[in-house]
Amino acid sequence: MNSVQPAFSLRPVDGPRRPFVKWAGGKRQLLPELRRHVPERFGRYFEPFVGGGALFFELRPPAAVLTDVNARLIRTYRGVRDDVERVIRLLESYPHDERFFYELRDRDVDAGTDAEVAAWFIYLNKVGFNGLYRVNRKNRFNVPFGRHKNPTICDEATLRSCSAALARAELVVTDFADAVADAGPGDLVYFDPPYVPLSVTSNFTSYTSDGFGPEAHKRLRDLALSLKQRGVHVILSNSSADFVRDLYQPSFTTTEVSATRLVNSKVTRRGAITELVIC
Repeated sequence: MNSVQPAFSLRPVDGPRRPFVKWAGGKRQLLPELRRHVPERFGRYFEPFVGGGALFFELRPPAAVLTDVNARLIRTYRGVRDDVERVIRLLESYPHDERFFYELRDRDVDAGTDAEVAAWFIYLNKVGFNGLYRVNRKNRFNVPFGRHKNPTICDEATLRSCSAALARAELVVTDFADAVADAGPGDLVYFDPPYVPLSVTSNFTSYTSDGFGPEAHKRLRDLALSLKQRGVHVILSNSSADFVRDLYQPSFTTTEVSATRLVNSKVTRRGAITELVIC
């Protein structure tokens, strides 16, 4: 990774700008606010905790480093980037069927190709309950079959558009600190970590088997501050928990935004909540 990159302006792109997977805490609703904090010109784009990649697919930067500790997610991105037609063919052959869902869920997907992992991941995301990705301590996907009437299992236009956007992106499985080690002055880093829970019941950190606790959030804050001090544009998002507000004061500014969240163990706790954009 070269730390010196020419600045570029965002360019028009054909095709949908939406992500190809639904992700817990996805940022499509926050895009107008996030865009307000994106500089008109910047060098490389870095996004650890890439998740659904809503901001990346909105911006379509030509030079990007997208990372996550979820190896299956990164392999899914690689499959879409490198062999999207194979991913499409597989998805077109997968029925919306409960028995097939559980058969596919139980496969040893890690032994397959990136395209096979991508089709597995996307199918379970579209057909599983509420679009969740959740694993147990043995890293086995354990989300049940969803009650969708007619899910769009294969969105060819979006998959091909995302493949084009990813063509020049680096896709790496790594810790968030290592992901931005080479970010330099003028680059843009967007951190979207697993949120600090507003309550015990809203805690959702199991998209990997390890979770993400208070010490990790403190380490992230310290990293964001060090990036800021060396001239990197930094944007973060998180919950509006007091812990988060206190963590980023006074070195960062916070903006409250409203978002509707549908991922919670209790239906009564789903709906509009306040989140923070930090920069």
